[in-house]
Amino acid sequence: MASGPAGRAAEEPPPPEPPAEQKPPPLPPAQEEFSFLPLVHDIIKCMDKDSQDVHQVLNELKNKFQEMRKLISSMPGIGVSPEQQQQQLQNLREQVQTKNELLQKYKSLCMFEIPKE
Repeated sequence: MASGPAGRAAEEPPPPEPPAEQKPPPLPPAQEEFSFLPLVHDIIKCMDKDSQDVHQVLNELKNKFQEMRKLISSMPGIGVSPEQQQQQLQNLREQVQTKNELLQKYKSLCMFEIPKE
C-alpha cells in the first residue's frame, strides 16, 4: 500500500514546461521622440545664458538627427519610386474592384440567405 501513491507518481509524466517567453513586438516610438523643437529651445537658452552646455545640447541634436536618418532609411518602401508607388496603388485598386465584383456576383447567386432584421 505504501507503493500506491509513490508508484503513481513515478508513472505520471512530468508536468509540461511553460512555453518559452516570447518578447512582445517593439512599441512604436512616442511622438515626443520625433520632435527637435525642445532641443533647439535648449540650445537657444544655453546661448542666451552664455552657458558651456551648448556643445552638449548641440551633440544631442546631432545624435537625434542621426537616429532619425537611420529610422527613415529603415522604413519599408523608402526605396520605391513615386511611379512604382502609383503602379502598386493602381494594381491594388484593380484587385479591390475585381473582388467587389466577384462578391456581388456570389451574392446574386442567392446561395446565401441574408436574414432580415
